[in-house]
Amino acid sequence: MILFPLILSQGFDGIWFGIIIVLVAEMGVITPPVGINVYVIKGVAPDVPLETIFKGIFPFLIAIIICTAILIVFPQIALFLPNLLF
Repeated sequence: MILFPLILSQGFDGIWFGIIIVLVAEMGVITPPVGINVYVIKGVAPDVPLETIFKGIFPFLIAIIICTAILIVFPQIALFLPNLLF
């Protein structure tokens, strides 16, 4: 990854950065224009309008945004278990 050495040189933890990247990627797969998970749901339930599906992901999107913000403010939450192991 191109940014990883830069992130480490700035003093951020690599595990924390990976968790943030995963959360941001999750946001990407449920939001337009990509929204691949939404189109998978549309394929499984073709009778449900796409607009209804996009409205249904909104609470999950808000939850991911809140979790990401909490992990940015308090990185110790993401690092609790790895710190216990190492």
